[in-house]
Amino acid sequence: MYSVAKWSVADYHKMIEAGILSDRSVELISGEILEMSPEGPFHHYLNISIVEYLRSLLGTEAVISEGHPITLTDSEPEPDIAVVRSPYKLYLNHHPYPEDIYWLIEIADSTLGKDLGIKKTIYATANIQEYWVIALNSKTLKVFQYPENNDYKIKKDYNSGFVSPLSFPEIKVSVNTLLGN
Repeated sequence: MYSVAKWSVADYHKMIEAGILSDRSVELISGEILEMSPEGPFHHYLNISIVEYLRSLLGTEAVISEGHPITLTDSEPEPDIAVVRSPYKLYLNHHPYPEDIYWLIEIADSTLGKDLGIKKTIYATANIQEYWVIALNSKTLKVFQYPENNDYKIKKDYNSGFVSPLSFPEIKVSVNTLLGN
């Protein structure tokens, strides 16, 4: 019987510093180093569009991070968008921790299974209060709120209208804009 060797976040950082992973597009998920899927043109366009939109809504109230790592207990995923505490200088010596994160957004086409599976689980386990998945194929925004028992208590799908994030209830985020409509 074989078992998979799990890597710690510290081990992962050592591999990055040593240049072992420099030519690979990977992220640490639950102690395993996983290849990241390549990003298509519409995914890239939508990511830029959403980041600019969220920055216009939130101003300096939050840092909008694009495709950069966050540090969890045994994972260092790179969500498409992380809305985190400001100022950005908080992250001079470390990536955002769960307590720094207002909410995360993944844009999913071929990665939908991973984003609704292992990523949702690790985010809920890390007590990240809110997680949004933009499912490109179904043109749906999937909103997950209030982590409990490695999952989220509230799960809602949106195809239009507006959503207010838990951390900024006064902000109305256009679902149509998030879906690229």
